[in-house]
Amino acid sequence: MISSKAVYLLLFFVLACQVNAQNDTALVKSYADQVMIRANLDTNIESYIFSEGEDKNANKTVLAINNKTKTSLSIDYKFISATLSFTPRIFNDNNNDQLKGKSTYTDFTFRLFPNRFIQTLYYKNVKGFYIENMKDFLPDWQEDKDPYIQFPNLRVQSFGGSTAYVLNKNFSAKSIYTQGEWQKKSSGSWVPFLDYDLTIFRNTIENEKSKELQYNIGGNIGYFYNWVIGKKVNIAPYLALGLGGKFASYRDVENRGTKENIQYVTLRMEGGLHVGYNTDRFLFGGKMNFNADAYQKSNQTTENNNVYGLLYIGYRFAPPRVVKNTYDKIQKKIPIL
Repeated sequence: MISSKAVYLLLFFVLACQVNAQNDTALVKSYADQVMIRANLDTNIESYIFSEGEDKNANKTVLAINNKTKTSLSIDYKFISATLSFTPRIFNDNNNDQLKGKSTYTDFTFRLFPNRFIQTLYYKNVKGFYIENMKDFLPDWQEDKDPYIQFPNLRVQSFGGSTAYVLNKNFSAKSIYTQGEWQKKSSGSWVPFLDYDLTIFRNTIENEKSKELQYNIGGNIGYFYNWVIGKKVNIAPYLALGLGGKFASYRDVENRGTKENIQYVTLRMEGGLHVGYNTDRFLFGGKMNFNADAYQKSNQTTENNNVYGLLYIGYRFAPPRVVKNTYDKIQKKIPIL
């Protein structure tokens, strides 16, 4: 597990950076003095792909979760942004438990923007997977009629984050990440970033428990561009590539087997496209993002893919007096806020 000292050091690093609400400039309009709330609806398609042998397509297993649609609520004020995501049962594609089993998905993201740094911390909890490519194993298997092979006790928890730095001082990352600012003039920037996480895999099959820990760290470089059309519309594509390391430890918990430590080299790619409409009060738009990472052990390749589309709508308003007064009191005690 991540030690408490490491968490404190990370928070100290974030808060130690000089933090000031960005004033309006010729290139960027800031909404730091406004509270912004957003509602998001997106398709969360997370899968793990295991391949063996030289013919990867003929010898692969795809594990997916049943929940395909999630909602999230975000709130932004000053330099802080927080998002809580969950999968409601009201959507039909989240209710096919009889064939695919029950899945649960929750994540919480906390993001800070000290100067040109972007600091992200998150927690994700996923439980309940099924084999998606059943026809590869059973040619006579019929979709929407026959049940999938399920792993209801397979649980994946992730604690992680990333630290990024925007090289172009005239580029507004907040206008893309959270819509906390508006880029008045088209601009782009290279953004190097470091990502890291601790992922815990737990499963129980026929009363046999297993647990695996994976520590990941990687260096990445991406390019973001914000193309501003008129005064209210922007289109922002980005692409990033990365290389890192994965350190895994596995032990059969039930039988207290021998602990095994393994190291891998990981490759990562992510990208996306954001289209938004913005006014001083209302905003809405959509995003299409993907990320994929892969690592290989002897002749087995494991991939973790995530592809999703997102729709959002938001509203900005002056902070309630109690919110402003509370923040001001905290800022007096912690001036860097």
